[in-house]
Amino acid sequence: MTPTSSTDALAPSHRLDALPTYVFAWLDELKARARARGARLIDLGIGNPDQPTPPPIVEEIARAYQDPTTHGYPPFRGTERVRQAVARFMRARFGVDLDPEREILATSGAKEGIAHFTMAFVDESTISLVPDIYYPVHGRMTPLLGSRVHHLPLTAERDFLPDLAAIPAHVLREARVLLLNYPHNPTGAVATLEFYEEVVAFCARHQLVLLSDLAYSELTFDGFVAPSVLQIPGARELAIETHSFSKSFNMAGSRLGWACGNRELIESLYAVRTNLGYGTPAAIQAGGAYALDHSDEFVPEIAARYQRRRDLVVEGFRRLGWPIERAPRATMFVWLPVPSGFSSPAWTEHLVDRADVVVTPGHAFGPGGEGWFRTSLVAEPEVFADVFDRLERAGIRFG
Repeated sequence: MTPTSSTDALAPSHRLDALPTYVFAWLDELKARARARGARLIDLGIGNPDQPTPPPIVEEIARAYQDPTTHGYPPFRGTERVRQAVARFMRARFGVDLDPEREILATSGAKEGIAHFTMAFVDESTISLVPDIYYPVHGRMTPLLGSRVHHLPLTAERDFLPDLAAIPAHVLREARVLLLNYPHNPTGAVATLEFYEEVVAFCARHQLVLLSDLAYSELTFDGFVAPSVLQIPGARELAIETHSFSKSFNMAGSRLGWACGNRELIESLYAVRTNLGYGTPAAIQAGGAYALDHSDEFVPEIAARYQRRRDLVVEGFRRLGWPIERAPRATMFVWLPVPSGFSSPAWTEHLVDRADVVVTPGHAFGPGGEGWFRTSLVAEPEVFADVFDRLERAGIRFG
């Protein structure tokens, strides 16, 4: 279509125009207005680790950057050192043996890997199966590519696990990819090996490719240990799994992750990646390799810190009347229902206006998130004590 004016020429693609408003941009505007009136906000909205990367990892990055051979473009697949470290970690942590040459690929964070994987496997003729509560890249990359999403309802009654048997037959005929994320952002829900057995059998039956986002595998509590789908017989025939250094090692700013699994799927991801970029600097990858090889020194303390914070937040909201039957067993979030009479965004505005506390409205995470809100565990205990003091003084309770 030929533009009819200079304004038309500057208009974005209809695919971008059709995307819903990115709620975090709206949240930034809400916070800016509050600060303009002098508010001293406590921001529990974004899931950004508040603790630094462990010093030994930083020291390894600095040491690696002193080597001039790390100053050029990194290898497309990731450095051999980080891929070998991933292979050792996957074997020790999950009992999964992977070929570091063909079944592991370094990515610049899990989010990028998920986006590139989606690009490799969806087009105008396909449908992506995505839960209706999702981390944004899971549900939004598909329509950016001109493809369609079928949402799988997640409900508290089903512990926020999808009912695969309820997917209509006409949808399955056109479905190409199933995207899952457990431990789950934003709900904190977890999945078992038995659930993944069902998923793998379902994908094999309907010739689906599976992407399992395991970014929160190490942030688990109360003795729960998150499994990998690659532990399931047959998963290596149809699945790819993405991992992240961001949360497990407080390395969100380093932008490093990996994908692993079926070698044909890895090759397709590699093909997209080589056309779009090079990857994370080699010195950062050296730090990531060090982190994985010393994960037992770092992860337990990081996970324990989040568990202590989770306990404080759950207890604080229970005192205010929230019906929390069981605390989340994973992630750095607590997912809570909005009191009656509020939509998710209206509730978020209410908390900012009345208590100067910022949370994320549930609709930021897809249509199933309406009626919920997410609190991030990104503050120390004294800050959470201040949060609940503010809420109590403002008379904020559930119901």
